[in-house]
Amino acid sequence: MALRNHSTITEFLLLGLSDDPHIEAFLFVLFLVTYLLTIMGNLMMLLVIRADLHLHTPMYFFLSHLSFVDICFSSVTVPKMLENLLSQRKTISVEGCLTQVFFVFITGGTELLLLCAMAYDRYAAICHPLLYGQIMSKRLYLQLVWGSWGLSFPDALINILLALNMVFCEAQIIYHFVCEMSSILPLSCSDVSRNIIVLLCSTLLHGLVTFLLVFISYAHIISTILRISSTSGRSKAFSTCSSHLTAVTLYYGSGVLRHLMPNSGSLIELIFSVQYSVITPMLNPLIYSLKNKEVKAAVRKTLKKYLQNIR
Repeated sequence: MALRNHSTITEFLLLGLSDDPHIEAFLFVLFLVTYLLTIMGNLMMLLVIRADLHLHTPMYFFLSHLSFVDICFSSVTVPKMLENLLSQRKTISVEGCLTQVFFVFITGGTELLLLCAMAYDRYAAICHPLLYGQIMSKRLYLQLVWGSWGLSFPDALINILLALNMVFCEAQIIYHFVCEMSSILPLSCSDVSRNIIVLLCSTLLHGLVTFLLVFISYAHIISTILRISSTSGRSKAFSTCSSHLTAVTLYYGSGVLRHLMPNSGSLIELIFSVQYSVITPMLNPLIYSLKNKEVKAAVRKTLKKYLQNIR
């Protein structure tokens, strides 16, 4: 649309991580292992959920899409970061940077909306167990999942179409390991007031609104659990949502704290960025498998069947 407007600056420098060769070598190995574990763990979740008929329920349908989103989210950010850790010039083209921003919007936004939908699923299961099948019908959970993808795409498209009109004249250093809209807006020498307004609306929609919906769902869940008379009943009810609550806390906590900070390239800012964009996608399969008896049983069953086929 207006890629010619970027003729002055053709590339950015991503200087978020260390420039010490020894530290870079360590970070490369660390993030490569993390990325491989993320791909294998989430692919395992997808395979197990697909293979085991007992997991063909709304909750695991949401979880399969969360695993797919985590694979996509990591694949948007980590490969370029690994490339730059091995390169002396840690560059990314303007077009490549905007493409990365676009897919960060889609995958990050979809993950937030999926976590929100999963919170509603847990609310229906715990607060209205007898009506769960009617509330969480196949039609509804399909609408929630495809709606999560559907809302994220136009949001990403609007933000990126506005970004294509930005002019970058002098500054080209991004003190981050990934391109995000909040990181490239300060580099523009053109008017970015519309971009800021649209980005603020996106943040309110995907961040604040989904957080409030998750908070309301868990307020009802906790209230219902506290009204259960038996200790074993409370423990069983809490165990059905503890995995999701852990995932929500990790993603929202690090993501919100990261975006509340100014883009200074500080160590704490980078730590929160690594947490929600690299570490959390790796941890999600572990959280949902280690705390879930059904998933652990399905994993053992799938592995046993696989080993038998090899023999």
